[in-house]
Amino acid sequence: MAKMTPSEAFVETMVANDVDTIFGIMGSAFMDAMDIFAPAGISLIPVVHEQGATHMADGYSRATGKHGVSIGQNGPGISNSVTAVAAAYWAHTPLVMITPETGTMGQGLGGFQEANQLPMFEEFTKYQGHVCHPARMAEFTARCFDRAMSEMGPTQLNIPRDYFYGEIDVTIPKPMRLDRGPGGTHSLDEAADLIADAKFPVIISGGGVVMGDAVEQCKALAERLNAPVVNSYLHNDSFPASHPLWCGPLGYQGSKASMKLIAQADVVIALGSRLGPFGTLPQHGMDYWPTEAKIIQIDADHKMLGLVKDISVGICGDAGEAATALVDRLEGRDLVSDANKDERTATMNAEKTAWEKELTEWVHEKDDFSQDMVEENKEFGYPSPRQVLRALENAMPEDVMVSTDIGNINSVANSYLRFEKPRSFFAAMSWGNCGYAFPTIIGAKKAAPHRPAISYAGDGAWAMSMMETMTCVRHDIPVTAVVFHNRHWGAEKKNQVDFYGRRFTAAELTDQDFSAIAKAMGAEAITVTKLEEVGPALEKAIDMQMNEGKTTIIEIFTTRELGDPFRKDALSKPVRYLEKYKDYV
Repeated sequence: MAKMTPSEAFVETMVANDVDTIFGIMGSAFMDAMDIFAPAGISLIPVVHEQGATHMADGYSRATGKHGVSIGQNGPGISNSVTAVAAAYWAHTPLVMITPETGTMGQGLGGFQEANQLPMFEEFTKYQGHVCHPARMAEFTARCFDRAMSEMGPTQLNIPRDYFYGEIDVTIPKPMRLDRGPGGTHSLDEAADLIADAKFPVIISGGGVVMGDAVEQCKALAERLNAPVVNSYLHNDSFPASHPLWCGPLGYQGSKASMKLIAQADVVIALGSRLGPFGTLPQHGMDYWPTEAKIIQIDADHKMLGLVKDISVGICGDAGEAATALVDRLEGRDLVSDANKDERTATMNAEKTAWEKELTEWVHEKDDFSQDMVEENKEFGYPSPRQVLRALENAMPEDVMVSTDIGNINSVANSYLRFEKPRSFFAAMSWGNCGYAFPTIIGAKKAAPHRPAISYAGDGAWAMSMMETMTCVRHDIPVTAVVFHNRHWGAEKKNQVDFYGRRFTAAELTDQDFSAIAKAMGAEAITVTKLEEVGPALEKAIDMQMNEGKTTIIEIFTTRELGDPFRKDALSKPVRYLEKYKDYV
């Protein structure tokens, strides 16, 4: 044991866990520890807003597989981070949220910036460590870092601000990391038997494949079976798009090819996927989930097995280890699917070709409202969102990282974003909060400065996060932000089109000059109003990012067309009983 201050124990435990970057805003609550971050090799990246800091920590973690760490002043600084911790929770990010709190002698007295900080994060953390004595600082700090990795989700380290001071005897704990293994022998044997008898197996490659660095193992299993591989919702980087067995993402605004193929499956291998409800809902008019298929679900969290979908076999194990174990069990076995390999390949290729053709020809949305907007917009000549998304896809640099916000155009982008390697695509997942994409890509860029980094956001979501442009400029973290400027809250406005007779309330956004705002914050800006300008604008911005270290905001004006609403089953036609409301039907 060594004598040190609790601040030193806190910092040295983070060093033991390979922490080199923390995102946050300085505060007196943790200033004694912050004073020794730099000599310990830890960089604190000051941000504009604490929500942005925690999104950055999320992006940093998702790009590296390491912990993401954020911190803020007790009370309002900490409460600003709740939404971002929730997003990290649903992305299964091993994030550690450090929450200094009111000193122990003032708790319960209603003092300055006092709050009960543990209940704020209870729903969105896998573990909450509260330092109940200064001598236990290293213990609780280490446990939060260990649990974030073992549980694959955020943890909270809550520290009374007076507990950073004093003198303690302490040993810095060694980090513990789980060796998850492939799963149980019986369940693997049972799964192998189902796969061997399958006529049309399909693999879902999920987030667990990304987090477990298991793409190669997924490829080996797919190639052994000659099975189509579909990405789970918003995990488009879980299988290389250039691979002949890749078929695209499931879920909202996903690939029709993937949906039509999984609908034919008699065995589905859900590799590293919780089979979340939003990622398997009907889409494009298709209720594609194969209700008669045998489902083999593989997940490192046993609580996810069979939670959303009925399954035939559940395997609690690492995605890569489980895939390898299944390949080993299928070695030398005659597979029923071998007999129709050529026929299945032809079916898969035909569906992929048909979808690519449809996607290329799908220039404008087809609903009446969108057609009206196309006509109204002819005087401006703005491109449609789908035209812009295709042009951006065609201009994407190699090894790119992309983050997407929530919203109509961003969600339509699901069909247009293809990747060759994992840890390339970052989305707000099931939390679906606005203001996610830009700070997240800043964190990813900080983690991987050699990779091009691009965020997508609509004008509504951009207004929530654009102030972090100053973080990019101040701290030399160059990224490219694409802003789709269509002048309304499109995702919710579509519900007012479908259910409320185009009676628009609070849906319209006025015309701010986002390019001018970006320049005022010290960034470069490009304004795009024509389709032919989209690709060159992205190429120029990436060149400035990678070769000149400049952040660029690309403001793209689009038509006001609207894709399908997020949940067609979420609303129904209103019924009005009071006379004064009867016209509103």
